[in-house]
Amino acid sequence: MVRAQTPLKRIGISRYDKAKWRDGDEVAFIADRVVSGRAYQRGEQTQSVSLVEAPAAVAEAHGLPEGAQVYARARLVKEGEQPTHTLTSYYRPEHVEGTRIVDPTPGPAGRGGGFRVLYDAGYEIDHMKERIFARVPTSDEVKLPAGEPVVELHRTTYTADGTVVEFAVGVHAASWFAWEYEFKVPDSAQDGEQK
Repeated sequence: MVRAQTPLKRIGISRYDKAKWRDGDEVAFIADRVVSGRAYQRGEQTQSVSLVEAPAAVAEAHGLPEGAQVYARARLVKEGEQPTHTLTSYYRPEHVEGTRIVDPTPGPAGRGGGFRVLYDAGYEIDHMKERIFARVPTSDEVKLPAGEPVVELHRTTYTADGTVVEFAVGVHAASWFAWEYEFKVPDSAQDGEQK
């Protein structure tokens, strides 16, 4: 398969800038499109929401017993008509019950998306841990471009006191994304940190 378009820049940590979602309406997938100079429409993100039994990784991230009830907010993101990635976020019911996060209306969960909803509910995000790896797609990932590897993302989102408010699993069509990170280089000797 030959694509004339260059990969979408997934801008790493700056895609989560609080000013974008707290003070504006630029959710992460839109931030990637803006910095890449690509058009977007809010409807290019579909979603379904359901109460499910927590899979092992989700339960571990949230500190819950396996099989505990969590909300799964599954999104399919497209560029035009082409699906580019999926993202499923898992939440504890007590954090999101009655919020826009559990509303299955297509598109982001209102102005500022899910992070804004958590912020308004008193769960301001403070830090995240992301882990990415490449793999062969499974048979149920047929919505993504056929025959190409995927990059799987696991994102754990925390409040300042260490409460996990979201655990997300994203599956990205590998050729559609270029991952970019910019960050301050730590100096644990200077900061007195032990790693």
